[in-house]
Amino acid sequence: MDYNAATDAAIAKLHEEGRYRTFINIKREKGQFPHAVWTDEQGVDRDITVWCGNDYMGMGQHPVVLNAMHDALDATGAGSGGTRNISGTTVYHNELEAELADLHGKESALVFTSAYIANDATLSTLPLLFKDMVIISDELNHASMIQGIRHGNCEKHIFRHNDVAHLREILEGIEKGRPILIAFESIYSMDGDFGPIEDICDLADEFGAMTYIDEVHAVGMYGPRGAGVAERDNLMGRIDIINGTLAKAYGVMGGYIATSARLVDAIRSYAPAFIFTTSIPPAVAAGATASVRHLKGDQGLRDLQQQHAKVLKLRLKGLGLPIIDHGSHIVPVHVGDPVKCKNLSDMLLMEHGIYVQPINFPTVPRGTERLRFTPSPVHNPKMMDHLVDAMDKLWGQCALNRADLTG
Repeated sequence: MDYNAATDAAIAKLHEEGRYRTFINIKREKGQFPHAVWTDEQGVDRDITVWCGNDYMGMGQHPVVLNAMHDALDATGAGSGGTRNISGTTVYHNELEAELADLHGKESALVFTSAYIANDATLSTLPLLFKDMVIISDELNHASMIQGIRHGNCEKHIFRHNDVAHLREILEGIEKGRPILIAFESIYSMDGDFGPIEDICDLADEFGAMTYIDEVHAVGMYGPRGAGVAERDNLMGRIDIINGTLAKAYGVMGGYIATSARLVDAIRSYAPAFIFTTSIPPAVAAGATASVRHLKGDQGLRDLQQQHAKVLKLRLKGLGLPIIDHGSHIVPVHVGDPVKCKNLSDMLLMEHGIYVQPINFPTVPRGTERLRFTPSPVHNPKMMDHLVDAMDKLWGQCALNRADLTG
């Protein structure tokens, strides 16, 4: 076996299909985000504006977060020192979990190194706790949820995206008395559409199923305290397990679940991904706690983010660009061709200093390639003018279709 040749062939295939991913060297500047510095291939530093980051609220540079992290770093040092079972549980971890439990109105919360790990660990562990469990998953659930369900080695079914009638059909075919979990998301990040939370909860009640919701792209941004779409819709009490992240709207790092005290106790006791992983550093936990606590009371920041997203959608639609608009803060622009999507991204960066990554297969289905913009409260009108002008110019250069605005 020529391992080098096989590796080269696999990489070459990505290049041929126009979906080879490149990392660009970015230096964020405290207090200046979404401005950043990009070091190009010639080693030249160039000023850019980041339009695709998941630091949705700009909390990664907020003084309340940075001060909390500095204080914890000075008090405790860099790392946590071990897993949660071996010296890796500190007052900072406990405070964070208490803050998250309060946020979601649950008895308890459990922090992981990422929301990916939280999904994988929890969904793979639940079948160990509930013998003969069946998991039913929305077809567009995140890769981490799919991975966790696979690792659970239990019976699983996939229902068509947001199709509650199809979900009902599946539930009706499951033998009565078996434990059932319905896993879905509140906001699906590629199209920015919302899950039918209330309808799913109604079916869960009817069929005696548990509910598991991923609020990763909603926590911090929706609801009166930023607990997510379930809070906005007064449905948190009907969700059994809530998954969230600390790395997007909260601007730090880590993931978590919020649920009953007994389920948290069981997951922490049975999940290998939790048991054998070093905990997040105390300074990170402290920063996350400060961010969660701050956003519970900063509705103005949430309103500004939603306003900026609405304005950008309206302006891009005004150019006839194919916007996918489901009313969330995410602004996907459909391109439909992997090569043109990559070219458009490259030209925005190199010619206009605008950074937005192309979203290609396997993140989205082939033929649905897109640019995904994430306006934040710290993107100002001048930045938006520059982006809209650049998109107008480059869309024509790439010979991409526009909507007919005359009818």
